[in-house]
Amino acid sequence: MAVEKGQAIQPATGKLGVMVVGMGAVATTLIAGVEAVRKGLAKPIGSVTQMGTIRLGKRTDNRTPLVKEFVPLADLNDVVFTGWDIFPDNMYEAASHAQVLDRDHLGSIKPFLESIQPMPAVFDQYYVKRLSGTHVKEGKNKCDLAQQVRSDIQRFKAQVDRVVVIWCGSTEIFLEPTAVHQSVKSFEKGLTENDPAIAPSQIYAYAALKEGVPFANGAPNLTVDLPCMIELSRQNGAPICGKDFKTGQTLIKTVLSPAFKARMLGVSGWYSTNILGNRDGEVLDDPESFKTKEESKLGVLDYILQPEKYPDLYGNIYHKVRINYYPPRGDNKEGWDNIDIFGWLGYPMQIKVDFLCRDSILAAPIALDLVLFLDLAQRTPELRHIGIQEWLSFYFKSPQSAPGLYPEHDLFIQSMKLKNTLRHIMGEELITHLGLEYYD
Repeated sequence: MAVEKGQAIQPATGKLGVMVVGMGAVATTLIAGVEAVRKGLAKPIGSVTQMGTIRLGKRTDNRTPLVKEFVPLADLNDVVFTGWDIFPDNMYEAASHAQVLDRDHLGSIKPFLESIQPMPAVFDQYYVKRLSGTHVKEGKNKCDLAQQVRSDIQRFKAQVDRVVVIWCGSTEIFLEPTAVHQSVKSFEKGLTENDPAIAPSQIYAYAALKEGVPFANGAPNLTVDLPCMIELSRQNGAPICGKDFKTGQTLIKTVLSPAFKARMLGVSGWYSTNILGNRDGEVLDDPESFKTKEESKLGVLDYILQPEKYPDLYGNIYHKVRINYYPPRGDNKEGWDNIDIFGWLGYPMQIKVDFLCRDSILAAPIALDLVLFLDLAQRTPELRHIGIQEWLSFYFKSPQSAPGLYPEHDLFIQSMKLKNTLRHIMGEELITHLGLEYYD
């Protein structure tokens, strides 16, 4: 369906400001990577917006442009970074400390990285037990802190043309929605009363959405998946999406489990364990923060395999997830899966996956794509005021969907949803892959 006349997508002119909450391993890898790509020192591998293509029309039409040439995305040369962190290190110091990128990579863009200094962050150790910050905002209450973040956003908005905020900070303790989250009015009252159900990530999300700025959440925190945030998002035309970047083990899970289901192979057990030694691993060593991550990682199989619909195949699945902090590994995470499956006549089989991955290397292109796609969504009249951008589920362990609607976790369905959304907003025919017309 073509976009109505007068409702065209606004062009991506001018500067796109990206404000990152938590300027540690993921953020520095993202920022250093974008600059390396801009300087022609590296390729943006892993980024759908930069390297992906999209098929248009029939297979015989041979129309397969790059995504970035098909939809009006911000150019990487127009992206400007800033952000907040609980440590005062500039981006070169922070990247050196994270030890994701090697010295040669960092050295080639050192002046650029040194020029980015984080603003003091909103932080409360109650929500992240294993960290203690020195570069933090002081305020009389949470409302005061939210206003300070809004002021930071306003100042940055004056220097650029559009802004997106993305959370790349640590995993907060497990929280559940309470009465304070049910409306913007109750949330604002909770801010003034320092309600303990309002975590720092929610303060950032509130500030961004009040400023009409899209917000993405790279951690499994309870942040924008709340009635008050959905209300604000729709009201101010500030798109939101899911939570917790789908990087390593869960990416593999959302590829393999659809294959088992498609072939009607049973699964009796799935044991997943991880070792990692970065700041994320240290934070997740705390049981309360791990609970937040565990909920995010455990939900995937239930939604994909649908045990209630296939009790003989998945009704008795035993799913266990473990994360272990192991400092020698640093950012080079290892995800190990043992999968017990069964086939014809119930005969058992096993699959073992050992994914030696690099956490921030996988997360950085996801963060880039989300920033560019959320900016596109805000410039698209049809998407801007719908709030949740379900078509971005592709990037998350915990996709967000309309209240009462179950989320799609299958990576291939998510990919089709993303590309069909791009086709739709550009007035191109959706692709169903039926293909019968080739045999008429």
